[in-house]
Amino acid sequence: MKKLAFAASLLTLSFAPVQVVHADDSISLRICEYISVNDKKRLRSYLKTRKLKIRNVFSDIKCNGQNLLVFAAASNALDTGELIIGKIPSKTVAASIDDIAKHSAHLAAKAKKRVEG
Repeated sequence: MKKLAFAASLLTLSFAPVQVVHADDSISLRICEYISVNDKKRLRSYLKTRKLKIRNVFSDIKCNGQNLLVFAAASNALDTGELIIGKIPSKTVAASIDDIAKHSAHLAAKAKKRVEG
């Protein structure tokens, strides 16, 4: 009987929510990692599981001192860069076009198209 009670207590403990001490740091690190390796699928999945939207975290996260869009351009991450361009406001995209153009002509063209249309 004691073994059954012990096993039941382990089951209830294993389903308790886990507290992360530095949630913001781990979230931003993970997002930066997915952008740097151009893994659009994992980035979208990660944001969805955390119930985050790129437009809401865009201004808060910096990767190597750059915003997410410029970092994607510098990392030659075209797929994730296009995703970010499509998800953030066009005014924000317009503010970053010059910095994007320094690193990626493809993303700069996509950004200009997004701002114009």
